[in-house]
Amino acid sequence: MKAIILAAGLGSRLGTLGEEIPKCMIKIFGKTLLERQIEIFRHCGINDITIVTGHNQNVINYPDINYIKNPNFAKTNMNESLFCAKGKFNDSIIISYSDIIFEQKLIENLLKADYDFSVGVRLDWQKYYQNRTLHPLSEAENVVIEKNKIVYLRKNISACTENQEIGEFLGLIKLTEKAACKLLKKYLELKNNNTKQFHSSKSFERAYLTDMFQEMIDSGTIVTPIILNDLWFEIDTTEDLSRAEKVLKI
Repeated sequence: MKAIILAAGLGSRLGTLGEEIPKCMIKIFGKTLLERQIEIFRHCGINDITIVTGHNQNVINYPDINYIKNPNFAKTNMNESLFCAKGKFNDSIIISYSDIIFEQKLIENLLKADYDFSVGVRLDWQKYYQNRTLHPLSEAENVVIEKNKIVYLRKNISACTENQEIGEFLGLIKLTEKAACKLLKKYLELKNNNTKQFHSSKSFERAYLTDMFQEMIDSGTIVTPIILNDLWFEIDTTEDLSRAEKVLKI
């Protein structure tokens, strides 16, 4: 099992703080977001950890970690950053956003999932957007679940049918080696042939992970939601940072 942490983003919503350092290097009670993730992965027995960097990458420097830079981080998005690490797609993988905080139980529960494509989801997500004025409900990355399968992934899903439910994508994915190979094959196929709008993005170059996984679903791949009720925070704004600090202090 390997871990790939996507840390190439600009962090523009954090104002001057995001200009000085990548979001993942923000500290909460003396530890950066990246330090917290690295410690959890290692405690779970995952020691082959790769961080995909971009914005201000020189400030990210932890021992015994693999580093791969997305040279086009300013013109691309999460999907392209992930496949900068395509050399790691020869094993089972956990993919993680770098701007999230979670407790170890969440990764332990995700590791127990016995599916090829497993996506971390929470169902009681809307209550976490109360008074979150700088990152409103419309900014959530959502999934639509039907018969224990994800049928849609994209930002701001507000309606579904009676036999479906809406959850929030937590920026955590677990792939078996078989799934990783299948995902890479699809990426290479699209990389060489796709020049148009790609799902919710203007181009394949600017695609989000949700776009890529929607493509897999549309191609017949079963993507399974793993419902995770453990502690989880996204740090996208200064408001998010303050909310996380209050909860973690208790």
